[in-house]
Amino acid sequence: MSTTLGGFIAGGVAACGAVTVTHGFETVKTRLQLQGELSAKSQTKRVYTGVFQGVRVILKNEGPRGLMAGLGTAYCYQTMLNGCRLGFYEPIRSSATSLIHNDPHYQSVGVNVFAGASSGILGAMVGSPFFLVKTRLQSYSPFLPVGTQHKYRNAVDGFRTISRTEGFKGLYRGVGSAMVRTGFGSSVQLPTYYFAKRRLQKYLGLSEGVGLHLTSSAVSGFVVCCVMHPPDTVMSRMYNQSGNLYNGAFDCLMKTIRTEGLLAIYKGYFAHLARILPHTILTLTLAEQTNKLVRKVEQRLFLD
Repeated sequence: MSTTLGGFIAGGVAACGAVTVTHGFETVKTRLQLQGELSAKSQTKRVYTGVFQGVRVILKNEGPRGLMAGLGTAYCYQTMLNGCRLGFYEPIRSSATSLIHNDPHYQSVGVNVFAGASSGILGAMVGSPFFLVKTRLQSYSPFLPVGTQHKYRNAVDGFRTISRTEGFKGLYRGVGSAMVRTGFGSSVQLPTYYFAKRRLQKYLGLSEGVGLHLTSSAVSGFVVCCVMHPPDTVMSRMYNQSGNLYNGAFDCLMKTIRTEGLLAIYKGYFAHLARILPHTILTLTLAEQTNKLVRKVEQRLFLD
């Protein structure tokens, strides 16, 4: 990224474009993760059984509005998260590489992972309240409820209700699990993207362009989903709880595994993959294109 501000703008614009397309899958994923919460498998009524069945059921009972619940807060969250993740990644990476290797252009896997995790954790901290409200709006269903239900009229009502009933601290409920989840995903997203990009250029002779960006981001999206899904399940449950069902991220993880089995932390995996794969492809590809535009604008401003 040419500058931190340019990277932030490119990341935010790209992520909002991507989330418009993939938000419905995120709603299904959230409900699959909350389905049968702390109940034995034999006692769980499976309302949602898969990605496309979930989309179909929600559209049938709640319409497009139910499927796209929380989209406004998703835009805010993605702007914060990916603006920080894409905007601060390169400055952190180049600064750390200069400090350790005396060469900002040197590619170190360890430094790249550190830069990805650091920028992602920063974004998760800033955007956590938006993700909290988004999760609760998506989980609510008057027809086929799963998990704890929070009846907010809209996002603003959600923020007001949480502030009134849970205090300012309530807005940051689950922020620790969000930082772990995003740290996991961010530590591999950009390093994997740039690793795949370099290998595709070197061994397959792909030139810089949309085709290279699409392929590299597809590889990155798959890896991100595999690494990030267990902490993502924990985060969804931490955000959606009322009271103190869980004492923390680790307590949530252990209670989930002990009650529902080890595979419970992978509930909603395919819905997550259906969301994160196109989301990563669109975000990183759009970020490349948006960043080119930002650089051109900066060059013109500088020349003027």
